[in-house]
Amino acid sequence: RAGAVGAARPGEAAALPRMKRRDFSLEQLREFDGARNPRILLAVNGKVFDVTKGRKFYGPEGPYGIFAGRDASRGLATFCLDKDALRDEYDDLSDLNAVQMESVREWEMQFKDKYDYVGRLLKPGEEPSEYTDEEDTKDHTKQE
Repeated sequence: RAGAVGAARPGEAAALPRMKRRDFSLEQLREFDGARNPRILLAVNGKVFDVTKGRKFYGPEGPYGIFAGRDASRGLATFCLDKDALRDEYDDLSDLNAVQMESVREWEMQFKDKYDYVGRLLKPGEEPSEYTDEEDTKDHTKQE
């Protein structure tokens, strides 16, 4: 079954169409926390991933639910799963050390392998990219 949503059980996120490519401000990302919106997104190292199919981990009740709709980079880098790891403004991670930054990059690769990449996390004042349908499709077919 081509295009089926990985490990989602029937009715759980399976009904959600693949998200179109777009970029997100932190505020826009916050809507996708699995509670206000059935879709769950999180950002790692400036990239936004759709982790809806991992709802048991990232949903409101999940062990990593704190990262839903947020930039998870700092928390993943420092293995911190509480509010201290979350920033309400854009986090450039400039105070992380080399080991922590390496950890962020490793997490980013894991998310890339497992979940759909949907776009970039925008820095304040940064303009979103215009994604063409062609880009969208080309990239997605490569991932199947």
